[in-house]
Amino acid sequence: MTVQEKSGAERRAEITAAIQAETGIDEAMIDALVRNFYTRVRADELLAPVFNARISDWESHLQRMCAFWSSVALLSGRYHGQPMQKHLPLPVDAEHFDRWLALFEATARDLCPPKAAEHFIERAHRVAESLELGIAITSGAMLHKGERFYRAKAGTDGAAVDG
Repeated sequence: MTVQEKSGAERRAEITAAIQAETGIDEAMIDALVRNFYTRVRADELLAPVFNARISDWESHLQRMCAFWSSVALLSGRYHGQPMQKHLPLPVDAEHFDRWLALFEATARDLCPPKAAEHFIERAHRVAESLELGIAITSGAMLHKGERFYRAKAGTDGAAVDG
């Protein structure tokens, strides 16, 4: 008897189904989370200027973020972009990532069942940490474990500090 190997698509579908069964996350939940989160971002005094200066077609952005979070949360493979390249030129630092995480966590906890919220939040922390590290390195800062990246404010030299 020959054991037939599963294709990558079949394995991905099994993994996605297992995550969905464990967390209850589906594409409708991702859509609601993304849209509610970005409504909050667009109203936030720190984050809104960063996003509004760069995004003119919000519907296209929301659809791209739904694909991103589907890939991150469900391993669906829907997103085919380069988030690091998009974030490197942004004028953001640890303060922005902390606010982004606070809004994301609040949105996830408000809209999702606890197991789903924790799944999203854990992945959001990984995304934020990765992006902050990439931006720090590109800006010439080498962060040690536990350090955060803060851009120089007027009249200071700026530095990475313990978080």
